[in-house]
Amino acid sequence: MIDLNLFIGLVTFYFVMYVTPGPNNAMVLTSGVKFGFSKTIPHMSGITIGHVCQTVVVCLGLGKIFQMFPNIQNVLKIICSLYLLYLGYKIIGSFSKIKEDGSRPLKFYEASLFQLVNPKAWTISTMVASGFLPNDEKLTISILFISITALIICPLSISVWAAFGTGIRNLVKNNKKKAIVEYFLAILLLITAIMIVIEK
Repeated sequence: MIDLNLFIGLVTFYFVMYVTPGPNNAMVLTSGVKFGFSKTIPHMSGITIGHVCQTVVVCLGLGKIFQMFPNIQNVLKIICSLYLLYLGYKIIGSFSKIKEDGSRPLKFYEASLFQLVNPKAWTISTMVASGFLPNDEKLTISILFISITALIICPLSISVWAAFGTGIRNLVKNNKKKAIVEYFLAILLLITAIMIVIEK
């Protein structure tokens, strides 16, 4: 029997970790601004499924690799940060030129694969596996408990950022304001990239 306090703790942990700023949220916000909420749904779905798969493999023992080879985490941080910097560069001037520059929202599989280089996602998975995996249940039941909770909380949390981005999209109509939003999002991605690198 899953303890109620453990469930409440896991829900709270997931919500706080998913809703606070990070690579996924910065990208979802950007996608909401550029493409709107509905076109960002595949992106959000990819994040959710990718992270659940990530958590499952950590629970099955992959997390020990990070303990054995801590430098792997540093490599992931660099790759993720470089990608965010690339997105920041690409977003300048793209808000008002979506049709011309061929921009499109991230596809389901692309968002899922991005979790492989997302250090925050690996951190969440590792912390869940070490702190919220019920010890008195079969491993299958424990993983199902963690996975189902993530499937519910993750999309609810990150959709807040997509909705916020969509709200900005609906409010901003002229090109000067669009340019301000573009630079704001680029700076946000830059700050996120820096925070990933310097975070211990």
